[in-house]
Amino acid sequence: MDPANITIAPLDRDPADLRAIATILEDEGYRVLPATTEAQVEQAASEGPINLVVKGYDAGNVDVIGFLNRIRRISPDTEFILCGRGGTIATAVEAIHQGACDYLVKPVAQPALLKAVRKALERQALVAEDPKLRQSLKRRAEPDLFVGTSRRMRDVIEILNEIAPTNVHVLITGESGTGKEIAARTIHEKSRRREHPFIAINCAGLTESLIESELFGHVRGAFTGAVSERPGAFQLADRGTLFLDEIGDLCAKGQGDLLRVLDDGMFRPVGSPRPLRADVRVIAATNRNLTALANEGRFRDDLLYRLNIVELPLPPLRDRPEDIPALVNSFNAHFCARHGRRPKVFSAEFLAQLGRHPWPGNVRQLRSLIERLVVTVRASEIGAEFAPPVPAASSGGVSKALFAVEPGCSIAEVELRLIRETLARVTRNRREAAKILGISPRALAYKLKLLRLAPSSSWPDAGN
Repeated sequence: MDPANITIAPLDRDPADLRAIATILEDEGYRVLPATTEAQVEQAASEGPINLVVKGYDAGNVDVIGFLNRIRRISPDTEFILCGRGGTIATAVEAIHQGACDYLVKPVAQPALLKAVRKALERQALVAEDPKLRQSLKRRAEPDLFVGTSRRMRDVIEILNEIAPTNVHVLITGESGTGKEIAARTIHEKSRRREHPFIAINCAGLTESLIESELFGHVRGAFTGAVSERPGAFQLADRGTLFLDEIGDLCAKGQGDLLRVLDDGMFRPVGSPRPLRADVRVIAATNRNLTALANEGRFRDDLLYRLNIVELPLPPLRDRPEDIPALVNSFNAHFCARHGRRPKVFSAEFLAQLGRHPWPGNVRQLRSLIERLVVTVRASEIGAEFAPPVPAASSGGVSKALFAVEPGCSIAEVELRLIRETLARVTRNRREAAKILGISPRALAYKLKLLRLAPSSSWPDAGN
């Protein structure tokens, strides 16, 4: 392929970094369109196809995927390489999940950049040759998690399809790794707001001193270090969707600030005398029990009522093992397309062993496993030797049931999980469960009522 026919747009706000990358690419003979703003790249894409964008990447940038999607709506086959100062594995993984083909650490070395460029162009060519692959990548940037035949997932899909076209706020609940952000993105993509931004914020990372600036933005000179005007999440998400992950970790001040803007859509950037209005749909997510937190005074009741208009509970993977083969197929197709690999074949023994694994990391853990096997295993068939080990059986011959406890959980949350898991996975008999838990049946009944864990009608002695 003649480099002169390849158009690459380096994008970086740092002039030195931009010049260094552009020089390397120009020396190789590529057609280079340097840019310092996203608008310049969008304009260039509207004037002609761009093969590759090499973008300076800040892990704190909340709208990277929005930029990628805007470019791909103009130039569908464009690939992306992100370059940042952070060199951790977590940063690289996040960049890939944002839709990039590769992630490079600044300052970018010439061999690493040229290797990444060749990889991206090869992937682009592979996709162009395979219409099914091309359509798959155009359809979604994330693998489909909403596959399978289990009753619990059918219920989730039914609720999701009902609420997606509306503007109602949604609270997505579930353990860590169950796919809450992908569920939020799916709601956005199925809504009337899909042509507008999807902005994701991790509430656990919002300190009390920066909460207003992150959510509502600030004007120049609002505080020390505010050298320019910066829009906040609500401005960026106007007419779109704002996803607030780990909402249970939002500080008290942030809860109050959020409640006020949810009431009327009005907010004021830090340092600005002028209030603004934003039309934003909020989707929040948590792996914590917000009701228990509210009972302890750690989460505002009024905010919980505003967010929890509709709850979308995502089940843990261990509770729906029959969906694992369909998920494996979804991940297999997605990651083979992303990494330019031919689809793998997974043996029946491999799938059977996956069904016996407890999956403490849920769908995220399965996703990572399949991606690793797609990339690292050269053989076309994946056998049982590549499956994670099944936990040793208990003395009764039954695999031990496991559940994860997130650091920082309250005692009430741990107690709720232990009661729920005992009733769901050990025994449905409340008297027997009380004995196992070391409390009286009356105490168990009281805790079920206190924790609002209603007894199921399928429990043999639910009325006792």
